Amino acid sequence: MKTELRVKLVQYTPEPEKLVAAAAKLCYSPLSGDEIMNDLDEENTEKFINMLMKLGHQSPVEHINFSFAIEGVSRTLTHQLVRHRLASYSQRSQRYVTEGQFQYIIPPEIEKNSAASAKFIEAMEYDQKVYDEITDLLYEGNYKRLVGEGKSENAAKSAAEKKAIEDARYVLPNACETKIMVTMNARNLIHFFSVRCCNRAQWEIREMASQMLREAHAAAPNIFSNCGPACVAGPCPEGKMSCGKIEEMREKYSYVKSKKAASPR
Repeated sequence: MKTELRVKLVQYTPEPEKLVAAAAKLCYSPLSGDEIMNDLDEENTEKFINMLMKLGHQSPVEHINFSFAIEGVSRTLTHQLVRHRLASYSQRSQRYVTEGQFQYIIPPEIEKNSAASAKFIEAMEYDQKVYDEITDLLYEGNYKRLVGEGKSENAAKSAAEKKAIEDARYVLPNACETKIMVTMNARNLIHFFSVRCCNRAQWEIREMASQMLREAHAAAPNIFSNCGPACVAGPCPEGKMSCGKIEEMREKYSYVKSKKAASPR
C-alpha cells in the first residue's frame, strides 16, 4: 500500500547556537569554555553566529548534531542518502523485520499516468505475493531442518523465519518503504541541503531534504540562515545544467532568511 514521507527532528544538541558561539570564541579568548557559555546571552550569541556564517567559518558548527526520524521513504532514496558518509544511520532491517503487506512509494510521474500507475501497483502486489510464497517455502524447509538438528520448537521457528526472510527480501522492489534514523552535524547538514534541496536532485530525496531543513531551521535559525540549494545565497553552481528557476527557488526558501525560528510544520 502507498505511504507518504514523514520527517521529524527527534533530538539535537541543547542550545546549539550558544555552543557554536562559545566554541568559536574560545579560539580567541583567555576564558574557559564554561565561562564563555555563561557570558553569552541571546543577543550576542545571534550577533556572533551571524558573523561566523557570513565569513563562512564553519568548523565551529561541527560541534552540534541533529537527529532525524524519517519514514515513508523508499530504498531508492536511502541508497542515495548513505552516500553522505559523514553521518550516522540506523535503518530498519529486512533481515529481522518481515515485510508483510509492505508499503511503497509511487513516483509522481508514474502516479499521474493512470495506465503506468495501474501497472506499478500490479507489480507491487505481485512482489508481495512472491515474497510471501518464498518466505513460506523457505521457512518450512528451514524449520524441518532445524528441528531435525535438535533445536527446540520455539528456537527453530524463530531461526527459520529469520533465515527465510533474509533471502526472500531479494525479490522486494526499490520502491519498498523503509524507516531510517539520521544524525549529522550542522556543517554536514549545510552541505547536504546545498546539493539535495537543489532541483537537480532526485524528487524524493529533495522533498526529504526540504523537510529536514525546515526542522533544523526551527531549532537553529541563525546557523541555517541562507541554507537550501546553493542558489539561495549565491549564483547557481550548475552552469549549463541549471534548472533556470533561481528566483522560484529563492522564494521557496525565503523563510531561511528569517531571524526567528520558522514552524517546521
